[in-house]
Amino acid sequence: MAPRVIVVTSGKGGVGKTTATANIAAALAILGNKVVAIDGDVGLRNLDVVMGLENRIVYTLVDALEGHCRLNQALIKDKRVENLFMIPTAQSKTKDAVTYDQMVHVCSELRKEFDFVLIDSPAGIEAGFRNAAAGVDEALVITTPEVSAVRDADRIIGLLESMEKSPIFLIVNRIRPHMVKKGDMLDVADVLDILQIALIGMVPDDENVVKSANEGRPLTLSDDSQAGVAFRNIAARMTGGDIPFMNLDIPRKGLLARIKDAFAGGR
Repeated sequence: MAPRVIVVTSGKGGVGKTTATANIAAALAILGNKVVAIDGDVGLRNLDVVMGLENRIVYTLVDALEGHCRLNQALIKDKRVENLFMIPTAQSKTKDAVTYDQMVHVCSELRKEFDFVLIDSPAGIEAGFRNAAAGVDEALVITTPEVSAVRDADRIIGLLESMEKSPIFLIVNRIRPHMVKKGDMLDVADVLDILQIALIGMVPDDENVVKSANEGRPLTLSDDSQAGVAFRNIAARMTGGDIPFMNLDIPRKGLLARIKDAFAGGR
């Protein structure tokens, strides 16, 4: 299998992008792939905390790019999973500390060693996102079933398409079936109708996600919660598995008609 370099991104902050990166990276490694997750959010790093590796940081991505260490010295090996690695970023730098060309170079180097390179992008459409996505081929776009998050995801998808990143897959996160049933939250079908990209995962809202993030242990390492299973299913689909989507018992309720005007103009 050719190496795959993938940006994990979202238009809106707080939709679970970093949690998704950590859990999918761990699940891919459990499936036997050599995986590295990179924190691309310079100045606001959190991936190390969610993965439980913050106490093992010696060098960061920025240190490597500034010549203070070699790139492989910034790699942190996860002792719990064979072939799972992480590269943290700097906490005291600004987002322009990593340039577009530097990220292309980093991705090119990591392709030589890893099956999957996952880059946790900063949210939004500014230079930080563009730099994080510079050297990737594919994208995972994370959204929640909220109008503002979906609208911002629509912007990000348009930018990714203009950057010729393909394929682009969608993960709908934090689904609350009881709200969907009442018509108070967008159905996944509504989200797909708006964004028009392939769905690769549906993740239910799950209190275990907060607990696992606080403990620094991705759900996919051992947890059998709904969210943990959903993230493992996403990793399996990414590697060619024909995995049915989880039945969340959420029949469509027609909220779509009330919010279409929020997307006037499209992307």
